[in-house]
Parts: sequence; C-alpha cells; structure tokens
Amino acid sequence: MIQSPELSRLLNVKGEINGGAAVSYHYIGIAIGSFFIGFLSQWMKSRKKVLYLSMSFLLLFTIVFFYFRGMTSTMFYMIIGILGFGAGYWAVFITTASEQFGTNIRATVTTTVPNFVRGATVPITSSVLFLSKYYGLVNAGIIVGAVCFLLGIIALYLIKETYGNDLDYTE
Repeated sequence: MIQSPELSRLLNVKGEINGGAAVSYHYIGIAIGSFFIGFLSQWMKSRKKVLYLSMSFLLLFTIVFFYFRGMTSTMFYMIIGILGFGAGYWAVFITTASEQFGTNIRATVTTTVPNFVRGATVPITSSVLFLSKYYGLVNAGIIVGAVCFLLGIIALYLIKETYGNDLDYTE
C-alpha cells in the first residue's frame, strides 16, 4: 500500500495518490472486514467456508485492482479499502491455524503463524522485484499474487474444519 503512488502511475490512475492515505484506507477496510468476517464465520458455523469466501472476494478485487486501468483516485482508494476488507480474514485465519493443534502447543502456534506470514513478505517482495525486471511491476505483482493465491487455496483445502470441534486435546 505504501507503494501506491508508484503503482497508481503504472495503472494510469487519474489524480494524485498518497501512500499514507492508501495505508489508512486499507486498514479501515481491514478493521471492518475483521469484524464482519469473524461474525460471518460464527453465523455460517464454518471457518473454512468463510476463508474460501474471503480469499475469493480478495482475488476478485485484486483482479479488478490490476486490470481496471484509468480509474480516478477516489475509485483507487475505494478498491484499496475493499481489498483491506477482504484481508480482514486475518483473525479467522489465525484462529483456524491455532485450532489445528492441541492445547499443549496452541499458544506457540498462535504466536508463530503470524511471524511466518510476516516473514513471507521478504521472498514475496523479492520475487516481485526480481520479476519486475523482466515483466514490469504490474505483471510481476500479478504473477506472484497468482502463486500466493494458489498456495493459499491448496493449504486451505488441506486443513481440517475446526468450527465446533472439541479442542481440549494434547499432541
């Protein structure tokens, strides 16, 4: 999000884009999305279904973001906020990850998984920068984003649904 001014020029956004404002709109979306997606998980009685929905929503608006050229700055900020809303699945994601394990290591998992996600930004960002030399920044972002979405969908398919399970066990 902080690179939005540079990216907005490549997407031919009409108007000036401020990186700080883009971050703000994105985090407003995340805050609203976190509440809504958490509520939806409880209402649907499924974490996996909600994670699939969130990832699908995020994928759709990522495609819109990269392919909707010539948008206004207002539309750009709206899409940034909508992407934040879709990324609001973080709390459900962390809950699902921690519930995959017994009570003896659940706290460790809950604190470690976010660090793995944050640590993944290094190879992801490096991949985008490397590929941008050959394909341009926008196409590099699309390629790396597609790989990340694919890996996320595969991982989600492979984990078990934990909603409503008895989680009082040790490993």
